[in-house]
Amino acid sequence: MKLQFWSIGKAHEEYIRSGTDMFTKRIANYYPVSWHIIPPPKNTGSMGADELKKKEGELVLSLLGKDDYLVALDENGKNMRSSGLSAFLQARGNESTRQLVFLIGGAYGLHESVLKRAGLTWSLSLLTFPHQLVRLILAEQVYRACSILRNEKYHHE
Repeated sequence: MKLQFWSIGKAHEEYIRSGTDMFTKRIANYYPVSWHIIPPPKNTGSMGADELKKKEGELVLSLLGKDDYLVALDENGKNMRSSGLSAFLQARGNESTRQLVFLIGGAYGLHESVLKRAGLTWSLSLLTFPHQLVRLILAEQVYRACSILRNEKYHHE
């Protein structure tokens, strides 16, 4: 199974890059993994939030393969413990998922068309985080889930 982390927005800021790079390299010991930063659509300055989300959604849906399993990060999604995320990864592997895509939306979140396409809508927390920080939290939590699957010392309960 290949993992992909997609994020709509600008490239990683420097304070995020070192952390995401570190956890991405660690995840690579378990699964092939890569980041795809999706630039926001052009000429969006005069668009409202709904129209921008729709444009971003169309772009995301055009990039997804028909068999890709999409995990949409959204504040209204399912809450999971780290052990639940590891069980989720295990289940996707058992189902022979070829590509698992974790998607961080743009500034206004994800369009309903993307949320409908998702196999899982996941909330990292009840708190609100900056999009850049969500990238780091996502990478760390996926690494933690991988270490739980292998019963390694990184995670303590």
